[in-house]
Amino acid sequence: MNQRTLRLLVPITALVLGFGLLMATLWVTYGDRNAPPPSTIGGPFKLIDQNGRVVTEKELLGKPTLIFFGYTHCPDVCPTTLFEVSEVFGKLGKDKKVQGIFVTVDPERDTPAMMKEYLASFDPRILGLSGDEAATESMKKAYRVYSRKVPGASGDYTMDHSALVYLMDSKGRFVNGFNLQRPPEEAAKELAKYL
Repeated sequence: MNQRTLRLLVPITALVLGFGLLMATLWVTYGDRNAPPPSTIGGPFKLIDQNGRVVTEKELLGKPTLIFFGYTHCPDVCPTTLFEVSEVFGKLGKDKKVQGIFVTVDPERDTPAMMKEYLASFDPRILGLSGDEAATESMKKAYRVYSRKVPGASGDYTMDHSALVYLMDSKGRFVNGFNLQRPPEEAAKELAKYL
């Protein structure tokens, strides 16, 4: 093989190998047409449930999950949302493997004991997660949740917060915001697609 042929062969070989590597990367990333695209919502977390058990993102595996951020002293949005989630779960039936996760945005007041008392009124498949300020902030950041303390009279306060219900699939991946503003039977039918 002469020098000229060798000089042409090296860049062509590099180009072919580079193209092959690019195609392999694209296949691994996008090859499964049934897989949702990668999401930037969600991620690792480590909080405590209402029974004192440590819960991580591994809790999301194996079942669809509805996640909602709020607080136990909320006068309207939080109890309404948890009631609606309970209604949807009820329409699915007690035997269906689904879960709800209620994450506090008020770790100062929402201890595991407070969460346990509060969640007693809702479907038992709803976990209440709390933790220290840093752990709570980390999960809020991962889910792009807004919250802010609003001072009230006599040293009391409320919390402004976003009110999206996150639908996570059985692999712990964010699917979409879950619409509860419809009949619970209709919402249950959509959630059943992820069982």
